[in-house]
Amino acid sequence: MHARSPASLPSGVATALDMARTACLRRLDEPLIHYFGTTLTGRDVATASDALASALAARGVGQGDRVALYLQNIPQFPIGVIAAWKLGAIAVPVNPMLRERELAHVLADSGATAIISLEHLHEDVTRHVLAGTAVRTAITTSPLDHLDERPGMLADVERRPQDSAEDFAELVAAHAGEHPERVHVRSGDVASLVYTSGTTGPPKGAMNLHRNVTFASTVWRDWPQLGEDDVNLVIAPLFHITGLIGGLGVSLAASAPLVLAYRFDPATTLELVARRRPTFTVAAITAYQALMRAPGFDATDFGCLRAAYTGGAPVAPAVAVAWRDATGVRLHNAYGLTETTSPLTLTPLGADGPVDPASGALSVGVPVYDSRVEILGDDGAALPSGEVGEIVASGPQVVPGYWRKPDETATALPDGRLRTGDVGYVDGDGWVYLVDRRKDLIIASGYKVWPREVEDVLYTHPAVREAAVVGIPDEYRGETVKAYVCLRPGAGATPDDLIAHCRERMAAYKYPRKVELVDELPKSATGKILRRALRERTATEA
Repeated sequence: MHARSPASLPSGVATALDMARTACLRRLDEPLIHYFGTTLTGRDVATASDALASALAARGVGQGDRVALYLQNIPQFPIGVIAAWKLGAIAVPVNPMLRERELAHVLADSGATAIISLEHLHEDVTRHVLAGTAVRTAITTSPLDHLDERPGMLADVERRPQDSAEDFAELVAAHAGEHPERVHVRSGDVASLVYTSGTTGPPKGAMNLHRNVTFASTVWRDWPQLGEDDVNLVIAPLFHITGLIGGLGVSLAASAPLVLAYRFDPATTLELVARRRPTFTVAAITAYQALMRAPGFDATDFGCLRAAYTGGAPVAPAVAVAWRDATGVRLHNAYGLTETTSPLTLTPLGADGPVDPASGALSVGVPVYDSRVEILGDDGAALPSGEVGEIVASGPQVVPGYWRKPDETATALPDGRLRTGDVGYVDGDGWVYLVDRRKDLIIASGYKVWPREVEDVLYTHPAVREAAVVGIPDEYRGETVKAYVCLRPGAGATPDDLIAHCRERMAAYKYPRKVELVDELPKSATGKILRRALRERTATEA
């Protein structure tokens, strides 16, 4: 099959603010946000964001200022982002798992002058770091706001008003009916600073311009062919680029309601699928695996899901097949980074991404509109089809650089093309394959071993639920392969069984010499398995 993109090019608007205003108008008296059992219309979102923007403006927040959002997936997040855009300010999504040192870095690096935190995060973290930052306005909010009935997930949550911060709901009520003074927001202005995970140093703020956000959001709209009749189940966290664009951005671009549920919980998600009948979602592959394992999983509930996408980590073909067998829903693979404002390659709707017969890798799709993927060798020269090298990206979604970091920008985007640090190749039909992160490469007896290939073989064993592979020191080979494996409930397999399974299916230098069975693997907030945490663990043990 030859890779093909959808026929129509995105017809995006100039700025993310235009996109948000259009969605609110189109859904003025229709649902725009579903939050558990509560629904907010476009009018609700427009008036609340106007009031919040007016409150922020009265406290000195203006064009170009940064507003941090230290929140989970609750309505206050999109309202806060839109309020910032209405002032010409920059939204700074912050991972709610960050602690004092990490939050202090983001606030200092971004120079945020306002922060909106969950009440418990302000009490436990935010208030302890504000003295050393530029923050002048601290606002707190509760996940219980907007709820008429308390969901089970929030059964133990208590309101914790903070004397050292202002309350979100009270500010919105105090400024109800007010409209902020209109500012001229340009497509080349920064819409958001989304911080990288910091795997290669301190986290850096990728400058996602308004034109990056509108382009990326309309790509996510057009490839799955989404419109106002669709419903977007937001599984990915909104603070992450996948949730910000594939969750909030695409719903604004399509004027389609989004479904929020604080954070990902398999049982809660199954309830919402049955209740809200979503037609689209994008999530890490681990989320799909968790849904299939969750008590109460009913494959018939997923008949509403017309387009399901996954990204953020390589997908083992066996896992994609298992999801389709369980639900009847095709899983479309995707690939993107914070620096590409989410989508760089997508699998066209209805297509089955090919599996490379040599490596077993499932394709991550084809380059999206007006975008180019090149494969460069160690010498920086372009490689022909089928050759493995570093993935280099260019297109309208690629950021211009990192916030106030010219040296890092020059290294990652020396000529405007993004050096991703990921390794892969492009086949003769244009399909892109992600092999692994360059830093995850294992050199065993001089041979290159890519962890993903070993993981894919492990996933073909019926007892394996999750697997992660890292290199460990070896006196003879220099490095050797070690696998950490979680077994399926009730399944039985020994480390020797799994080693033998791989040995029968792989070259001698590739199969794992050691397998450790664990209850859970370390994951990021988006559900991506963290190999670096396992490498650190093996180093500590050594």
